[in-house]
Amino acid sequence: MSESKSIGSIAWTDLSVPDAGELKEFYKQVVGWDSGSVSMGDYDDFTMIPPGTDTPAAGICHAKGVNADLPPVWLIYIVVANLEESLAACTAGGGEVLVGPKGMGPGSSYAVIRDPAGAVSALYQVGS
Repeated sequence: MSESKSIGSIAWTDLSVPDAGELKEFYKQVVGWDSGSVSMGDYDDFTMIPPGTDTPAAGICHAKGVNADLPPVWLIYIVVANLEESLAACTAGGGEVLVGPKGMGPGSSYAVIRDPAGAVSALYQVGS
């Protein structure tokens, strides 16, 4: 995740697909990203790094393990103060919770939602 942890900021963007290795190569060719490996135990996901930097811009993940139920879209993770309250507001406003909530690191959690227009994003509560 990004250093940005301000409420309402986009903390991260990733994409979960059946073959992350193949798609990683596609984006290396199309936009010039380099990549780094992220061990997921018995396989690797990837961080995508813009040329000339050491800071990842996005992730490309295999749609398995913890990412098995994520949709194959560029998914943004928006920081919220309280995930439970945000999910209640989502459903009250006509949205839908698609995945989660799930833990993500010490004290952090996220859920994937669909808004009333059909757009998908993730809400991310940063751990303390």
